[in-house]
Amino acid sequence: MTIALTSEQHDLAGAVAGFTARHAAVSETRAAFDKIAAGELLPSWQALAGQRLHAIHLPEWAGGDGASLTELAIVLEQAAFGLFPGPLLPTAFAGQLIAQHAPESLARRLLPDLVAGATAAAAVTAAGPRAVKSHPGWRISGETAPVLGAASARILVLGAETGDGTVWFVLDTAAGDAVEVIQAAPVDLSRDVARVRLSDVLVTEERILHVGSGGVRDLAAALFAAEAAGVARWCQESGLAYAKVREQFGRTIGSFQAIKHKCAQIFARSELLTAAAWDAAAAHAQDPGQFALAAAVAAVLADSAADIGLETVTLFGGIGYTWEHDVHLYWRRAISLAALLGPRGERQRHLAALSRVTERRHDMRLEDEPAGLRSWVTEALAEATAMDSAKQRRFLVEQGLAAPHYPRPYGIEAGPAAQVVIIQEFQRAGLVQPTTTIGEWALPTILAHGTDEQRETFAGPTLRGEITWCQLFSEPGAGSDLASLRTRAVKADGGWLLNGQKVWTSAAAEADWAICLARTDPEAPKHKGISYFLVDMHSPGIDVRPLREANGGYLFNEVFITDVFVPDSRLVGAPGEGWQLARTTLGNERVNIAAGLGRRHDLPADYLAALGDPVPAEVLAECGAITAGALAFAAMIQRLLLRQIAGLRPGAEASVLKVVAAWNEISMRRAALGWHGADAAVLGGPAQDYLSLPPTLIGGGTLEIQLNVIGEQVLGLPR
Repeated sequence: MTIALTSEQHDLAGAVAGFTARHAAVSETRAAFDKIAAGELLPSWQALAGQRLHAIHLPEWAGGDGASLTELAIVLEQAAFGLFPGPLLPTAFAGQLIAQHAPESLARRLLPDLVAGATAAAAVTAAGPRAVKSHPGWRISGETAPVLGAASARILVLGAETGDGTVWFVLDTAAGDAVEVIQAAPVDLSRDVARVRLSDVLVTEERILHVGSGGVRDLAAALFAAEAAGVARWCQESGLAYAKVREQFGRTIGSFQAIKHKCAQIFARSELLTAAAWDAAAAHAQDPGQFALAAAVAAVLADSAADIGLETVTLFGGIGYTWEHDVHLYWRRAISLAALLGPRGERQRHLAALSRVTERRHDMRLEDEPAGLRSWVTEALAEATAMDSAKQRRFLVEQGLAAPHYPRPYGIEAGPAAQVVIIQEFQRAGLVQPTTTIGEWALPTILAHGTDEQRETFAGPTLRGEITWCQLFSEPGAGSDLASLRTRAVKADGGWLLNGQKVWTSAAAEADWAICLARTDPEAPKHKGISYFLVDMHSPGIDVRPLREANGGYLFNEVFITDVFVPDSRLVGAPGEGWQLARTTLGNERVNIAAGLGRRHDLPADYLAALGDPVPAEVLAECGAITAGALAFAAMIQRLLLRQIAGLRPGAEASVLKVVAAWNEISMRRAALGWHGADAAVLGGPAQDYLSLPPTLIGGGTLEIQLNVIGEQVLGLPR
């Protein structure tokens, strides 16, 4: 998937992709490496300027389109996917700084030139040059760090240290600003890089930008990450295509599980980077604190594009490491992007510091919320606030607000936009929507496939908390492979007799009822002949035995079922339809909107409080690296929610959330364990959290099973 979400954004992405393919063939870029390094512009630049794609974000009065940073990020991502050569990124970066922070007189002089095709570049850091106050401005001397696009730029945005801060300024070589550009051999062969040497250059006040180094760094992170996402996606798609056709040992290599998992992991990491890049661009429209946090995440995850590039080189094998293959050109660009954003450790520590004082807030704006819904919900919740907990729950159930996505009369058939309104109002009222825990898996199946009597018997009491549920699916020999279950259901007078053993059943000792899969036709193929039952957990023949876990707790149980009678009225659907109904259960989340909106996910910074201050630099760096994954995961959820609200098909985010969640949990809990040193040898705290990790990794399918699912069902690799 790309950064684009809406149909208009997808149209823009397609237009940029088509333009790049027509005007910037990689073969032509290869033939011009020396010219590019010297700062010469290729014909593709003039073609781009003619379409004003480089100026989509600049104000309309200057000739731009006045688009948001998200649209610019889409342009950069698509251009990077096609390895568009030349100064697109540095010109767009410098243009945004001038448009947003320059005095009006300077902006009105320079921005029309940029729209017309003048090239520009901006430094990411102010390190190197020194500025001394001198009427009527500053005198600046020194040499910058490498600046992307400086050799080809006419307009330069640079920074200098003043002793008590930094000053950012604009130089225009066409206006006589004398600077020495020192060309360097670029890692990224598709564009130039150079240092800029200043010798007592006078910069007047009208050329000073009203921005600090943090603002420059944040903007660079957002735009560079957008390109990194495009590079990662090209690597992912190219490596996948190769895995589908390359044969070894008489089989395509994509059929080997090791390669399948490699492709799935590259895909998941690419999706994570894309989500972070999108979130950074979208956060530009929020307050500076939110933009800084989202941009810091993007800056840390930009490194992953280089890692994906290396993985793709090895996926191609020897041919991928040859000069003739294009993969190393994308790998080089990814390396360059990450390097220009500064040392990895600094980026990680910066993110960790931000995450300790700022929480990421996604503003969910609704263009077409249901008329009158918000006021009705507000009034209902105001009435509920004064009630005791039991009465309040009954009231919310009666109003259809306990599970508003359910059909009437149990809910109000709320669509995604209505669900968002309701959740927002619950948060505003300081109330929490009731939960039915496992009932949130059972009820959707009963409501969709059950009889009227079953719906009437179970829906209301479950929502009111009068009935609790457990799930009798997994067996000792049928965990991820539920189709191999052996629990039998034999027809009896008026019902069925069930015999078998279930395991890993949460809350079985406390549950009133269970949803249970049992085989009613042992002669049918694996996925056939399974039926879906509602089992009274107080029935004779039910024996629940708690399983003590490695952490000392008793969350799970094994359940022995011996001649348990289940009446016909407790069979959901027809005999043999259990597998289809189970897919409804397993595929259902209580409501995807509620699962993501407003929910606070644990972050590494939560574990730092116990360490006190100062936190060691190496701990902050590790904290920042893990925080990037956690906040990018939240951005993936947000993208999925926006698709739902817009009525679009779920994107690839839905397929990788389980994998990314597992990665994040492993990294976070393992790191927290290490941060506490000898204290972690005492049971409790981080050790307890680490010992409680396996259910997260195993429940709903192990990480390896999820990678197989992505490889086969999402990426189309052979079994």
